[in-house]
Amino acid sequence: MTADSTRPAPEAPAGQAPPPGREGEPILRLRGIGKNFGAVQALAGVDLDVPAGQVTALVGDNGAGKSTLIKTIAGIWEPDTGQIFWKGQPVRISSPKEATDLGIATVYQDLALCDNLDIVQNMYLGHEVRRGWLLDEAGMETGARRTLADLRVTTVRSIRQPVGSLSGGQRQAVAVAKAVRLQAGLVIMDEPTAALGVSQTALVLDLIRQLARRGVAVIVISHNLSDVFAVADRLAVLRLGRIVAAGPASEFDTQTAVDFITSGTSSRAAQAPAGGGTSGPEG
Repeated sequence: MTADSTRPAPEAPAGQAPPPGREGEPILRLRGIGKNFGAVQALAGVDLDVPAGQVTALVGDNGAGKSTLIKTIAGIWEPDTGQIFWKGQPVRISSPKEATDLGIATVYQDLALCDNLDIVQNMYLGHEVRRGWLLDEAGMETGARRTLADLRVTTVRSIRQPVGSLSGGQRQAVAVAKAVRLQAGLVIMDEPTAALGVSQTALVLDLIRQLARRGVAVIVISHNLSDVFAVADRLAVLRLGRIVAAGPASEFDTQTAVDFITSGTSSRAAQAPAGGGTSGPEG
């Protein structure tokens, strides 16, 4: 596969390519994504639409393929089969840098922040602003402060305090603010509320809502269904490497989601009104 993610890839087989991107179209579309690790089939025929300005929750049991799927979108692994469409165009994403260049940012559970650096330094790490030979410290401080204010992050004492001194929710805020500052069109958040207290969880969930309001597409991976239903516009359930159900979150409830996660089907979904998104895989 080519290393240039921004160059259109060869056309997908007939019937797989979506129509050209236009307003209201999903910013990201996956069609037939498959990934094998030797004899282990981690993903099989995954179809998924991720609309801009909405929160798409990806749920499933351990080993369902969630991590493999997000790492495929993030450029860590290339799919063995299928096609990725970004803003209506087929692309190949061969590295995390190519994903970032497209506008895809991933906030992993470990956040990948440097504890010994302050908030400003973390937000601009690798993308420092310079004036001649010198760093534009004042400009970066202003940019960091504005981004945090736009996200309504008000609990940080100083943008010059080391990230290692922050709470879990504040660290998530810094990681999200970094993605926003880089003008990401899609932010993927892996277990963003894991091991957080009530107030810190509320901060992170509000951050997710703020991203969607700004028109950013968000994928949230979480085992906490209460958090999922608090923020998700759409829900997709992975089981054994396949999407077994996907649709508006309003068409699921906690028990229906658990049914799909554990067995791949739900008698409750069969009773949903015609056209409901929980009666089977989204195609």
